[in-house]
Order: sequence, then structure tokens, then C-alpha cells
Amino acid sequence: MPLAAFEDISERIPMPISLKVNGVERTLECDTRVSLLDALRDHLDLPGTKKGCDHGQCGACTILVNGRRINSCLTLAVMHEGDEITTIEGLGGPEDLSPMQRDFVSCDGYQCGYCTPGQIMSATGMLAEARDGMPSHVSESLIGKANLSDAEIAERMSGNLCRCSAYPFIREAIARNTEQSQ
Repeated sequence: MPLAAFEDISERIPMPISLKVNGVERTLECDTRVSLLDALRDHLDLPGTKKGCDHGQCGACTILVNGRRINSCLTLAVMHEGDEITTIEGLGGPEDLSPMQRDFVSCDGYQCGYCTPGQIMSATGMLAEARDGMPSHVSESLIGKANLSDAEIAERMSGNLCRCSAYPFIREAIARNTEQSQ
């Protein structure tokens, strides 16, 4: 069969998807090729999740799916039927910041702010992973609770890039949040 036969898809049939986004059941119809990132931003009008590289290399699109952090640009929306999704808008807003958001503000853990939503979502997911005993590459032990030293936090957050190099302040905000939650 010639390749041209596969390229002529003049009519796309949208697929209905049900997601629980920030605690609210949401239904949308989108092409099966739409990334979860694009579904959140373009179909559900949640612009807090940022599109950085669109290749899973920068972490700007980090969200929580069923409590675990993922890069939303690397997964298709249709793969998450029924999943519970948390975006930066679901953590807190300007009048009611989450503890992690407050710590980012108080430690100046942002500069231009573009990566900040992904950094905060990744930090939130990372702390849950550490509480669940998941080791990192630099963890002293593969079992038990990890000591969240500066090196441990840096390793666990290494998938999130900051163009402004606010890394020391980001790690300080995470460390402060860790101390307050213990």
C-alpha cells in the first residue's frame, strides 16, 4: 500500500475523554494524538502548565497523575481516561497558596517564573516519592527514608531546568518545605 494512503486522513474523529482534573470531573473531546499538556492548556484552559521544550527535557510541563509526577508533553491525553490529574492551579491560587508555593515565594525560588509551576509540581511529587521510600541515584540506601540533603534534592529535581539559574533558591524552598512538613 502506498504511503500516501496513510497520509490522507481528511476527517479526524475526536475521542471523548473523562479526567478528574484538580478534583473536578472534566470531559473533553480531542484527537487521539493530543498530548496531555495540550489537552490541559488548549482544551481545558489551564495555562499554568507550561510548554517548554515539548520533548520531556526541561520539566516545565510537570504535573501529578494519580499522585506521581510526569512530563505531560510526553503522554497522550487519551491514555489517562479516569486518572486524577493535579496541575499548579490545583495546588493553590494567589489567595490560598500551598505550603510549597509559599516557600518558593519566601525563598525567591523563581526569577522569570516560566519554570516555576513545573518546579513546584515536581518538588511536590518528589517529596511524596521520598516519603514513600523511593531512592534516587545519590541515596545512601535503597531502603528506608531518604535524608533530603541538598545533594539529594538537587538529584531528585534534576529533570527540571531553570533558565535563570535560581537552583539554590529552589532547593532552599524545597528544604524549608521539608523541614516544615516533618
